[in-house]
Amino acid sequence: MEINYIAALGFIAGTLTTASFLPQVLKTIKTKETKDLSLAMYVVLATGLFLWTVYGILIGSFPVIIANAVSFVLASCILIFKIKYG
Repeated sequence: MEINYIAALGFIAGTLTTASFLPQVLKTIKTKETKDLSLAMYVVLATGLFLWTVYGILIGSFPVIIANAVSFVLASCILIFKIKYG
């Protein structure tokens, strides 16, 4: 079985960047405090992540699809809390 180093690099990069959202998501869920978070930033970020996911689907790149889809869900959680709790 041949290892695809480029895909592996993509999965590692995607895992690290996606995991960077977890501390903020967990803190936001725990404290329900979002006053210091920028609504505009999370709207733009979630939109960009959604578009990256679509792009990944169109080019058939699993690292791009998975990393951005999971990041979109996490950013959307923060965005929903920001809208709900201001």
